[in-house]
Order: sequence, then C-alpha cells, then structure tokens
Amino acid sequence: MKRSRLIVALSVAIALALLLVCATALGAVLVKAKDGSGIVGYKDTPVLPWCGYHVHDPDRPAPKRVQPGLSNSGAPSDAVVLFDGTDLSKWQPSKWTVEDEEIVAGPGNLTTKESFGDCQIHLEWQAPNPPVGEEWDRGNNGVLLMGLFEIQIFDTYTTPLYPDGQAASVYGQTPPLVNACRKPGQWQTYDIIFYAPVFQDGRLASPARVTVLHNGILVHHNQEIYGPTGHRILAKYDQPIEPKRPLTLSGHNNPVRFRNLWLRPL
Repeated sequence: MKRSRLIVALSVAIALALLLVCATALGAVLVKAKDGSGIVGYKDTPVLPWCGYHVHDPDRPAPKRVQPGLSNSGAPSDAVVLFDGTDLSKWQPSKWTVEDEEIVAGPGNLTTKESFGDCQIHLEWQAPNPPVGEEWDRGNNGVLLMGLFEIQIFDTYTTPLYPDGQAASVYGQTPPLVNACRKPGQWQTYDIIFYAPVFQDGRLASPARVTVLHNGILVHHNQEIYGPTGHRILAKYDQPIEPKRPLTLSGHNNPVRFRNLWLRPL
C-alpha cells in the first residue's frame, strides 16, 4: 500500500513538473492557489464572464472529494443509505418486511422518516417471477418523489400496459423513451436525478424535473413533471408544495422486492 501511494505521489509530481515546463515554454506563468491547497493554475488568462474566475484559475473552488461506492450500485460516501440489507430503520412503520437482505413490499406504502428535495436516487427492484396478480397489477409499485411524483415500477417485459403507465414512466404523464425492462425475477436499476418544484409567493416558479436511467439506459432527460401524478387525472400544480418531503415507495399488494437504496441530496 505504501509503495502504491509513493508511486501515485511521484506520478503527480512528475505531471506537475511537465506542466510547468510546458507552461514556461509557452511564456505562461503557473501560480499556486491562495488557500495553500497546492492547486496550480493561471491568473493571466481571460476572465469567464459567467462566474468571474480566470480560465484555469487555481482559486476557483475545487469540487469536494467523494469516495465512490465499491461497485456501480454501491453507495458513495456522501449518500444517505436508505436500506443496506439489514432493517427498515430509515423508514416509517409499515407492513413491509425484510427477507434475505431485501425489502418485500406489503400492504400500503413505505415512506422515509427524513424529507428530501433535489436529489439523486439509486434503487434496485425485482418484479415477482412467476408474475403475481392480474395483468393490470403485475409487478406494480412506484417511486413517489416527494411522495407526489411517481416513477412507475411495473412488469412491462411481459405485460402490455398504456405507455404512460409502463415501467419508468412519469405515471400518467410521460412514457419512457424506450422500454428497458428485464424479465420478472431479474434485478433492475433506477438512477434518478430529481429537481423539486419551486414556488414563489404561493405561485409556481419552476416545475419539477427528472432525469431517469433504467438499467443504465436513459429514458427521461430533464423531463418536466406537470404536477403530482395520479390515476386517470390531468396533473396540475394547484397548491404550493414544501421544498422537502419524504420519499415513498408505493405498494399495490404485489410482492416487489428492493435492495441497494441510497440517496444524495443535491
């Protein structure tokens, strides 16, 4: 481990030295950041009008370092882990259960204790195999962002359903760009980037928006959400919504399973 760290340190030092040589050859002057971080950059470059910093400015705030998960589904270091395979302590009391380190949906909904606004969400879900229930209810569940805006969970690998009710649809509003469903019994992933609606003086200033990847495939990109979702309704924002509300998984008496749930407030 020490040898690896030494190699990395030497590589960084060599890279900085090469950068300094190249800059000197071009007549440019590399300077260090004022905060003592050791970051190098330039102060003799044009100022970017949209932020006020120089091009390649060493004093521009650096991105916070976040340790990624050990796998694509693993929670990063700054995530709120909503389920790690052990218990439902991050959720309000319900009739949902934990079996084999997985959540099994039961009657009613599963709702977080904590409230969230803008966020990134990762979760994995599995529709039962063989399918359970009537065709209109197979693998039926949902991710209710702020408890109001549903990204549909459904077995649309085997079950035809109206396009704005397919898996990964913004329910009752916008179908996914493609049907990326896997077979029932196989694990599926949702990666969701959500921006909450903004209200000013009791009026809608900007609607909610969502980007969704289903099994790694982009199915919504910065998609407007036209109001709280529902069955057989025309969505609208008819009253102000708090900036933060709990996340809900919407049960429909179908034993959909979940694992690896985490969320990053944005």
